[in-house]
Amino acid sequence: MAKKVAVTDYTFDNLGVEESVLKPLGCELVGRQCKTEQELIDLTHDADYVITQFARVNANVIGAMEKCRIIVRYGIGVDNVDLQAAAAKDIPVCNVPDYCIDEVADHTLAMSLSLTRQLFYLVKQVKTGTWKFPVDINRMHGLKDMTVGVVGFGRIGREVALRFKAFKCKVLVFDPVVEAGKIKGEGFEPADLARIYAESDLVTLHCPSTAQTKQMINAQTLAKMKDGVLIVNLSRGDLVHTDDLIAALRSGKVSGAALDVTDPEPINPDNPLLAMDNVIITNHIASASPNAVRYLRKSTAERVACAVRGEALPNVVNGVKR
Repeated sequence: MAKKVAVTDYTFDNLGVEESVLKPLGCELVGRQCKTEQELIDLTHDADYVITQFARVNANVIGAMEKCRIIVRYGIGVDNVDLQAAAAKDIPVCNVPDYCIDEVADHTLAMSLSLTRQLFYLVKQVKTGTWKFPVDINRMHGLKDMTVGVVGFGRIGREVALRFKAFKCKVLVFDPVVEAGKIKGEGFEPADLARIYAESDLVTLHCPSTAQTKQMINAQTLAKMKDGVLIVNLSRGDLVHTDDLIAALRSGKVSGAALDVTDPEPINPDNPLLAMDNVIITNHIASASPNAVRYLRKSTAERVACAVRGEALPNVVNGVKR
């Protein structure tokens, strides 16, 4: 009897890449676009293996799983999966941590340059017939003159820091799990969050969503930053308290923001951020490129294949070993 691989949701045209890896192993892929908890339970309760992208695989969904041997997330972050609930049922959760590193780093730099050079605002002005200097000169910056605070020095954070370094920025780096010597060895200055907030002209976030990082950018932390600071977030939307960011943008405390992620997603159409000329928002697309997506899909399927073959599982993030 074929083993059931339940795919809770996906943003691809089909599951051909995954099937090419798993069908030869006797697996049947059942893909859905689950929106509700009950839809997830109906799909996964009898699944042998589960793949998920953005669906909320919470404790109730996991609790209903009768024989699941692995949950794999398409991507790096796993905040949509209840890791403790999975561990309690001895279900390992795996991710793909080496996916889209360069794409997200490139997107970060592109959005940062768009803020510092006011590109979107200026293009809009030209297209509406304004051929003059329509922006406050104090909002036009050269990266060489700026201090950039990079929060998170994992694979993506490191590549972001290297890109800013190439533009001759002063780069401060905070990561509580990376030794200061390693940061120095890469040519950057290790700093605590207090220094990041106090000295940075631009703060860019590259950390996971955890109990410690959720809404880390809020009224209190924004008050510690320079007047006119720029905020860039390509990690998770809930790292930023949205209402506090809006207030800071309105007051001028924050002179601009670039976001590839929002809280919630998709962003509400009446959110004031959408009407602000000093805010750039893209639709959680920083990871995208043909090569990156192909690698993600194949790597995700290969993690399931390891479970099918009874091999050691790579990148288990919830401590369950099989």
